[in-house]
Amino acid sequence: MANEVRVRYAPSPTGMPHIGNIRTAMFNWLFARHHGGKFVVRIEDTDQERLVPGAVDGILDGLEWLDIDWDEGPRVGGDFGSYFQSERLPLYHAEAERLIAQGDAYRCYCTRERLAELRARQERDKVALGYDGHCKHLGGPERRVLEDEGAPYVVRFAMPDNGITHLHDLIRDDVEWQNELVDDFVLLKSDGFPTYHLAVVTDDHFMEISHVLRAEEWLSSAPRHLQLYRALGYEPPEHGHLPMILGPDRAKLSKRHGATSILEYRDDGFLPEALRNFMVLLGWSLDDKTEVMPIETITENFTLDRVGKPAAIFDREKLSWMNGVYIREMTPEALAEAMVPFLEKGLPAHLLPVDREYLLNIVPLIHERIKVLTEAPEMVSYFLEEQPAYDPANLVQRGMSEDEAVRALERSIAALRDCEFGTEALEELLRSLGEELELTPRRFFGTLRWAATGRNVSPPLFETLEVLGRDRVVSRLQWALDSLSG
Repeated sequence: MANEVRVRYAPSPTGMPHIGNIRTAMFNWLFARHHGGKFVVRIEDTDQERLVPGAVDGILDGLEWLDIDWDEGPRVGGDFGSYFQSERLPLYHAEAERLIAQGDAYRCYCTRERLAELRARQERDKVALGYDGHCKHLGGPERRVLEDEGAPYVVRFAMPDNGITHLHDLIRDDVEWQNELVDDFVLLKSDGFPTYHLAVVTDDHFMEISHVLRAEEWLSSAPRHLQLYRALGYEPPEHGHLPMILGPDRAKLSKRHGATSILEYRDDGFLPEALRNFMVLLGWSLDDKTEVMPIETITENFTLDRVGKPAAIFDREKLSWMNGVYIREMTPEALAEAMVPFLEKGLPAHLLPVDREYLLNIVPLIHERIKVLTEAPEMVSYFLEEQPAYDPANLVQRGMSEDEAVRALERSIAALRDCEFGTEALEELLRSLGEELELTPRRFFGTLRWAATGRNVSPPLFETLEVLGRDRVVSRLQWALDSLSG
């Protein structure tokens, strides 16, 4: 291993960061922190046509929300900047010119029309697709004519015509490619911007990156990059290719499997700690049973021999479960604070602002049930409403007559007006009253639950009644009685 571990996360701002993308960042960050190294963020913004406004901020904001801090890069600086590839063009041009001078690259003047015809012919003949090396074999006079005309060109790398490119992958062990099956790929585009291949190799060298941990989809690029390192005379970093992430249906992860942007998970009510824990299990494991772990435990044990080769399965239900586990570990005060933005967004204006002291009384009742913070408005609203809306027919429980429901409400209103209004006292009073009325707890309490909350499911009834308070409970039971009697 190098003297200092230096890894990088190098997203392209052509869209908002998704789970797979941030999982790569997470693994690099953990590897750096485990080895006491540096985690670098570099923005690969050379594909000018596909840049999405706001994507850079989305990427960086997503990392900050997840508390994935970086040692060098945008917003923090560093000794190897700029950390935007669009600001490093002279460096890439110099490397391309050096490769041309060495005979390891050449200018390609093929038009789009010729390349389209070439591809169509290859598809028709059912042969391997790829550039045919036409411009590599241009004669001097022909090349000079094109240069004098100022014909547009790209710069292509001249792949070796034979031999093997070998990679000892830190995760996938030994992988080999036959060089003649890799075509002469583009290094510099006609607009003067580098392709991913030239830029990533150049930057990884000059930024002294020691390890490249990236998604499995980039494995096919490895022979190109290794040959570039060889031609430029640079020592390549060690490489590890992370397993793919699939949906529960084992199809490639897509929008239909859940939110695609990391910041959507924030807006959907997930905690950053839970999402971090969930993401690390997409390819890494501590053992065959431990799932919920503090970040300190993960960092201490994060080694690549624990990263698997098979594809990882993204399961949003499991993420929701894990988020619920993390919510239950929060203090009531912290949960209340975390709920407030979701209440402000999800509750009707007339129920706002929510009294913080009253909210702290509500939180213990929902603490064990809430899985994502977006559930908070629905779980809290009936504590705040003057009168919840529901069908009065729900007050009459199965196996119960309307007269029995009316009598239950009348007796409950009378009893609740003057009793001690604490959980234990309410339970003792109402259980005794149910027996007097000769109603089963399921029927009697079911009627009271609908009357007090407008729901058939709620937190424990007696605790709920105490938090709602005498005036609100009696008022709601009276409304229920009037609705049945009328």
